[in-house]
Amino acid sequence: MKISLYPPLSIHEIGQRPNQEDSIAQWDNRLFVLCDGMGGHEKGEVASQTVCESLVTWFKEHVNTEEPFTNTNLHEALEYAYTQLDQYTDGELKRMGTTLTLLYIGGEGIIAAHIGDSRIYHIRPGKGLLYQSRDHSLVFELYQSGEITYEEMLSSPQKNIITRAMQPGVENRMRPDVIHITDITSGDYFYMCSDGMLEQMTNDELLTLFSSEKTDEEKCQQLKDATAHNQDNHSAWLIHIKDVVKEEGDEKLENEESTSRCNALNIIPEVIDTNKDDVVIVKEEKKAKTLLQKIKDVLLSL
Repeated sequence: MKISLYPPLSIHEIGQRPNQEDSIAQWDNRLFVLCDGMGGHEKGEVASQTVCESLVTWFKEHVNTEEPFTNTNLHEALEYAYTQLDQYTDGELKRMGTTLTLLYIGGEGIIAAHIGDSRIYHIRPGKGLLYQSRDHSLVFELYQSGEITYEEMLSSPQKNIITRAMQPGVENRMRPDVIHITDITSGDYFYMCSDGMLEQMTNDELLTLFSSEKTDEEKCQQLKDATAHNQDNHSAWLIHIKDVVKEEGDEKLENEESTSRCNALNIIPEVIDTNKDDVVIVKEEKKAKTLLQKIKDVLLSL
């Protein structure tokens, strides 16, 4: 398939923090990267900048846009980024890290990859949300193990504790969740953002904003206005699909959005319809026995 874009737009704000630990980068309007660094002053920004810059370097040197881009290529790109990050294995910089969101647009559709809790959304105005990357977080692991409910996962004060990040000098390098998206049409948006963009904005508010008749520039300004008083660094990419031309063989390409476990929309608890207007039964979930102790146990194991 051939995918064309309207001019991509970006947001990169420091918020109320003393330094900017978010980094964004793009190459050839095909590769988009957004990272949220961790580790404090002169640490988080080093990690996020290193990963963004090294990925752009690798793509420039190794990607032939006339050939298919594969998961193997993505693995090689991330290995290169980890190698560049490993130069900071000594001293206090060893404790730094960064999240990663990556979007690559090619002839086989879109590959989306993420590590941590920076997010990728696929929004279709008029239809709704098709994909939201699932956060690699402590509360999701607690939910998955049955220790807390879905509602508790969404509202927990520990929801910003992440379980995956790119860090230097680690023996077991964290791998991304990767999804292949081929259900792409004119008018779709791909929205990449650090968690700072979501301090005071819900998915419903995002959908309303992206479904409006405003221009992309006006939508970008709305996002800036809505996050002007956010505490955290906040960054985003707005990628608007202009046109998609189908080619021979595209019908064989698999779209993974509807089935992938890394799509947060696919982990919402099953609701059983009893055909009674006044009764809705939600599939039973286990309550937390000792949530605080479970959190401590997981943190000690990281």
